[in-house]
Amino acid sequence: MGRGKLRIYLGAAPGVGKTYAMLSEAHRRAERGTDCVLAFVETYDRPRTAELLHGLEQVPRRETVHRGAVLTDMDVDAVLERRPAVALVDELAHDNMPGSRNSKRWQDVEELLAAGTDVISTVNIQHLESLGDVVEAITGVPQDEKIPDEVVRRADQIELVDMAPQALRRRMAHGNIYQPDKVDAALSNYFRPGNLTALRELALLWLADRVDEYLQQYRGEHNIRSTWQARERIVVGLTGGPEGRTLIRRASRLAEKGAGGEVLAVYIARSDGLTSASPKELAVQRTLVEDLGGTFHHVIGDDVPSALLEFARGVNASQIVLGSSRRKTWQYLFGPGVGATVARDSGPDLDVHIVTHDEAGRGRGLPGARGARLGRSRIAGGWLVGVAGPVALSLLLTGLDNGPGLANNVLLFLFLTVNAALLGGLLPALASAAVGSLLLNYYFTSPTHTLDIAEPRNLVAIVIFFAVGVAVASVVDLATRRTHQAARLKAESEILSFLAGSVLRGHTALDALLERVRETFAMESVALLERDSDVDPWTCTASAGPRPATRPDDADVDMPVGDHMAMALSGRVLPAEDRRVLAAFATQAAVVVDRQRLVGEAEQARELVEGNRIRTALLAAVSHDLRTPLAGIKAAVTSLRSDDVAWSEADEAELLAGIEEGADRLDHLVGNLLDMSRLQTGTVTPLIRETGLDEVIPLALAGVPAESVELDIPETLPMVAVDRGLLERAVANIVENAVKYSPDDTRVTVAASTLGNRVELRVVDRGSGVPDDAKERIFEPFQRHGDAPRGAGVGLGLAVARGFTEAMGGTVAAEDTPGGGMTMVLTLAAAPGPTRTLPAAHTGGKAGST
Repeated sequence: MGRGKLRIYLGAAPGVGKTYAMLSEAHRRAERGTDCVLAFVETYDRPRTAELLHGLEQVPRRETVHRGAVLTDMDVDAVLERRPAVALVDELAHDNMPGSRNSKRWQDVEELLAAGTDVISTVNIQHLESLGDVVEAITGVPQDEKIPDEVVRRADQIELVDMAPQALRRRMAHGNIYQPDKVDAALSNYFRPGNLTALRELALLWLADRVDEYLQQYRGEHNIRSTWQARERIVVGLTGGPEGRTLIRRASRLAEKGAGGEVLAVYIARSDGLTSASPKELAVQRTLVEDLGGTFHHVIGDDVPSALLEFARGVNASQIVLGSSRRKTWQYLFGPGVGATVARDSGPDLDVHIVTHDEAGRGRGLPGARGARLGRSRIAGGWLVGVAGPVALSLLLTGLDNGPGLANNVLLFLFLTVNAALLGGLLPALASAAVGSLLLNYYFTSPTHTLDIAEPRNLVAIVIFFAVGVAVASVVDLATRRTHQAARLKAESEILSFLAGSVLRGHTALDALLERVRETFAMESVALLERDSDVDPWTCTASAGPRPATRPDDADVDMPVGDHMAMALSGRVLPAEDRRVLAAFATQAAVVVDRQRLVGEAEQARELVEGNRIRTALLAAVSHDLRTPLAGIKAAVTSLRSDDVAWSEADEAELLAGIEEGADRLDHLVGNLLDMSRLQTGTVTPLIRETGLDEVIPLALAGVPAESVELDIPETLPMVAVDRGLLERAVANIVENAVKYSPDDTRVTVAASTLGNRVELRVVDRGSGVPDDAKERIFEPFQRHGDAPRGAGVGLGLAVARGFTEAMGGTVAAEDTPGGGMTMVLTLAAAPGPTRTLPAAHTGGKAGST
């Protein structure tokens, strides 16, 4: 049996009718004879939804007792045993009960689909993982239950259940969604018109992306190349020049005029060597287009207009944005240019925008990496001038009654030879010199119309003409080669300078470096391969581009780096002159890998050193601080068990009190050690909830004498977003530390106040204080300032307090108390919402209540 199909009803908010639509679909299928069951459906006591349950079979739910309450959830095993054709599972993003086989309901649905059962489910847009923070920013309500977007995207069908915000609020006001006592609060908070409009837009845009994926898949399967303008996609053609930033911003403004517009910036690189664009400028433009919400693409193609149009039609673009040509007026003699060609060949389905910019008409200049290498058009022109030019000139001169003379004829033929050299290089110039010499001999030296030369001076003139032509051609060709070499060396020096700077800065990421290699050499993919020995298989350390090679033998270019590392490039075979620069890239890639590993090893070594330091301090603490109360307990127990002494009731009570005090000290020390261990291993996971300080502070002060603390908390103090257990432990450690170092005749003040969206809790003592250079050191593990007695603890209290507070997103800092002493400032995030009034029992600031 094959995999079942998943259909999801997607809604923008609760109450739009997802469950109602799902049950209506179930009735429709049941009427056609399909075996449908209700695996789990939640009606929330909505009458019209509950009516649709009649006539449909329901699978009994699984019951679980959790914390004294009976909870029900979907019984996956029962549904699998029932084996229906279609199962209805409501609330796909729901978290399962503790103790369930799967933690998420969508995982249960995956089991049903794998068993061949079709599933119909529901989900709200706020439960999608990618939109959770966006929805929280809009509504102010965090989403606890989330589902990965990919789970919903994989659905075979997604149907949007839409409703206008005003209609949804009317449903809410009529009591069709929530109970009457909750309607007013819902309408004034989550169900505000602005919130619902934003959520509706999120749902529509997310589903539009999914529909677009279906459309692209359909077009690919049916090989449809024409543009379907279902959505505005704007392709920006980049050359690597500074005008690209203007084009990207212009395209972004065009996309903003229509909802759902998308910008795709593309750079077309030729496949015959190093790219001509500035890698630095392309990197800036890549960052710009990504910041504006678009995407950057790198395409290889020798015919730039054709490659650009092919890319645009491949992504179903509706518009192309190009910059005005940088050519000078005379350069149009060599062709119409990219912009004009794209506009001519775009057809009726693509709009082409030519945007003016500051670089228009300033000339292209020489490309940095391609140098002055002659193109096909120039070579063809050189052959035309070098071969056809002398023939045409001969016909013209022989038609004249009185020609200019042999000397002038030689100069005219030499002019053609020089032009052939300038246009086409050495070979067209040599051909021009040879053809010109033959034509001069045949038509213009006596005797004419033969290859014989009667006068020696004519022979000298022809020989000099041929020698000058060859010399000029050689000089021009040499200059061309030197220009090309200089351009290549300049490009290579820029690349090597970039690599050297990256080494000095030490922050080049391996993925970014491989992407730079791919773009520089116009490759399809680049992979850095590594193996432990000559007989071990190759593994891919990092890669860039699609379908990277898995072995050096499978790549078009293989650049070894050391004995067991290689860089493999796929796309084309590189000329030998490019391998020198590629070797520098490969060496830098190996350096980056080694640096990353060294950083990891250094971090491990640092952790080992810190662990050794803590273990050493722990052994010292155990050897004294833990043995001291144990020694007191053992002495008291030994005395009580002694038969030699008859202890009075008062003496026994004192010994038992000593045992209890020692046990309490041991419990406190062990608790701090365990807390520090949790912090060191990173296992502290706070459960953030809205909490009033009056609920936590009394519990935290239970371990100190009531008369030693003075509480001062204003009645208008807001709730705080904290983990109650962690906050209680942190405050307890700070207060106990303050009481320990305060004089016996003074109280420690615990006061709270608000500062913006934060709440500050200050613990003020009148002790000896701490110097400025030690204010941070006292928060380190196993640190005790000054002449603290050895039995006072192991120096973990403040370290645990800071660790717990930072885990909740707060801070702890030490400040001087005016007049002497130290103030611990604990800063916490205020919970969103109105302020609250504390009960009078907790506001008696001068009564010393705890």
